[in-house]
Amino acid sequence: MEVINALGRRKSAVARIYMSEGTGKITINKKDLTEYFPSPILQYVVKQPLELLGVAEKYDLKVNLDGGGFTGQSQALRLAIARALVKINAEDKKALKSQGFLTRDSRAVERKKPGQPKARRRFQFSKR
Repeated sequence: MEVINALGRRKSAVARIYMSEGTGKITINKKDLTEYFPSPILQYVVKQPLELLGVAEKYDLKVNLDGGGFTGQSQALRLAIARALVKINAEDKKALKSQGFLTRDSRAVERKKPGQPKARRRFQFSKR
């Protein structure tokens, strides 16, 4: 198997992954998964598509993560992994889609409007 690459985005985070056959090693920005995401919840989020299909120990991942915070980065990585798994085996698409791993979450921060302190918050109204 050659190297499969995929892209995942969430908020302002971008995950570019390169998947190849291996032993289940995940390297993010030249760091190990447990070092980059110390939280077990975020590690779980990243591994969800691999665990669902039971291929966690079958592929090595080299990840380039950029932008956003740690939650957005972990969810962008989950999307990229799911997309790469579909490229490898198209029959897995139904299982991944039913769990919502192939849906790009398009929610992003609303822009700040002029004349207001935040996007929707207005300055306090004064009657007198």
